[in-house]
Amino acid sequence: MQSSEKNNVNTGLKRMEQTWRWFGPQDPVSLQHVRQAGATGIVTALHHISHGEVWPEEEILKRKKEIEDNGLSWSVVESVTVHESIKTRTGNYQEYIEKYKTTLQNLAKCGINIVTYNFMPVLDWTRTSINYEMPNGAKALYFNWLDLIVFDVHILQRKDAANDYDDELLAKSSARFKNMTTEEIERLTSVVLLGIPGEEEMTLELLRKSLTAYEHIGQAELRENLKYFLQEVSPIAQKCGVKLAIHPDDPPFDILGLPRVVNSREDFEFILHEVNIPANGICFCTGSLGASSQNNLPELVKYIADRIHFVHLRNVSKDQEGNFYEADHLGGDVNMFKVMKELLIIQQKVQDSIPFRSDHGHQMLDDLHKVTNPGYSAIGRLKGLAELRGLELGVVSAM
Repeated sequence: MQSSEKNNVNTGLKRMEQTWRWFGPQDPVSLQHVRQAGATGIVTALHHISHGEVWPEEEILKRKKEIEDNGLSWSVVESVTVHESIKTRTGNYQEYIEKYKTTLQNLAKCGINIVTYNFMPVLDWTRTSINYEMPNGAKALYFNWLDLIVFDVHILQRKDAANDYDDELLAKSSARFKNMTTEEIERLTSVVLLGIPGEEEMTLELLRKSLTAYEHIGQAELRENLKYFLQEVSPIAQKCGVKLAIHPDDPPFDILGLPRVVNSREDFEFILHEVNIPANGICFCTGSLGASSQNNLPELVKYIADRIHFVHLRNVSKDQEGNFYEADHLGGDVNMFKVMKELLIIQQKVQDSIPFRSDHGHQMLDDLHKVTNPGYSAIGRLKGLAELRGLELGVVSAM
């Protein structure tokens, strides 16, 4: 009996598909470890192919076979990255859009039908610490505004950066920077630069150069560029049976003077209404959306409904200044019970299982002594997945 069938035995109701992000053959967490954790689906990408280039069928099938040989399935692509030329709509952007379409078609031919991506300029994600120590000794990812300002104004020295912050924060950042050691400055710099995708090693100079491409692009312009991209690729995705799932901005506010356009109900209304094609959907990330006090996550789930194509479940704890750390999956500010309940109501109405993964996890226990991808150590995610599976079963059993 397959695990999906076992999931349905007790209640007769449909449950979501349990997946795990895997970074390919170089990931310190093996596929065998993933099976031991209890996931059945893999979320991965062809990281060795340059951003914007076509994913060949033979490379897709090679990775798919490797996953299936270990008793798992390739459930979701995360991510087929969107080239910066598309986001800025400059240079050879139309050529990159055509390559994107070809990749979607190749994935569909290989039987992979959910593709996650984001439309964040330059940075895929931003934190200021990757080893924030919890009271129990585990380590979490952390975002602190004051440290971000120190990086922006004093380390990166972005042009006119000081205009984006009030005088009190600027004074505090100056005092903090003055007392930082060289090691602390280097550590903060390296953490922020971790969120920038690309094959070449990112430097401050390369980041400054990347930022200049957005000097005349605000939220309105970036929105229109996203709309154009979706108008181009969504019909192709719909035709070949691929579901697109855009990931919210992480964190859900402007960073380093860059606009963000995927972090609120208003943004989702724009995305879903302007390109009203079923294939055009959302990757619902409770961690990214939960970092904004303006978002009511259970209500957002109800609003997006069957256009939720993939789910990231993690939690955050915020303070009054907007700083946040990644909390236990069932702790923090996100009411995971209410979110799970709304997701399972939707699951009963749609044909296919909605894949979810325990997004991020604390570095803990034996993993404290290992080198891991930030947020993606094995034991913390295993703990999160176990908690979420239990919560899901409890909710669906009471429905």
